[in-house]
Amino acid sequence: MNQEKIGKFIATCRKENGYTQASLAEQLGITDRAISKWENGKSLPDASIMLELCELLKINVNELLTGERIIMDNYKDIAEKNLIEMRKQEEKANKKLLAAETFLVTLTVVASLSMIMSGCIIAGQNTTMGFILCTLGSVITTLGIFYGLKIEHDAGYYECPECKERYVPTMKAVVMAPHYGTTRKMKCPYCQSKGYHKKVLTK
Repeated sequence: MNQEKIGKFIATCRKENGYTQASLAEQLGITDRAISKWENGKSLPDASIMLELCELLKINVNELLTGERIIMDNYKDIAEKNLIEMRKQEEKANKKLLAAETFLVTLTVVASLSMIMSGCIIAGQNTTMGFILCTLGSVITTLGIFYGLKIEHDAGYYECPECKERYVPTMKAVVMAPHYGTTRKMKCPYCQSKGYHKKVLTK
């Protein structure tokens, strides 16, 4: 997707519909700085507000993602291209999230183990300091694992091995599920079967 082209198209449509950046931002419940970033090609509108934005600008989502008005003869082809591009972007973003999870968990484990080991060594000479280091190491481990799980939960979907449906489970289901890597044993919300559901990056 050409972000600069999309940005210019948003700016043109905004002006055609009589909105300033501030008034459009107010309608969408965001800042005018976000509108400015779109129009300067620095970012794209979030998927959660695309439909509302398109309604205000009197365009459809495919025209927004293409950055121009679409002739109906070409509509299907362009829609398919936009869908493929959005999936690629979603997959790329989710890969980054999972890489961040791996880094965070690794860093947390190394840091917390270092603290706990240091605490155990120091405890012989200074019990209070040893206790503080061991406690701090345990807290860091807990927080690191929690945020790692939160990142894994938010990145992509899980696929049921039975019905092949892809879904986002509850955070509780992810935390409580037995697992190996990012594959977790859960109950499918569609077919209700239990099994090891693998992490996938797009729907």
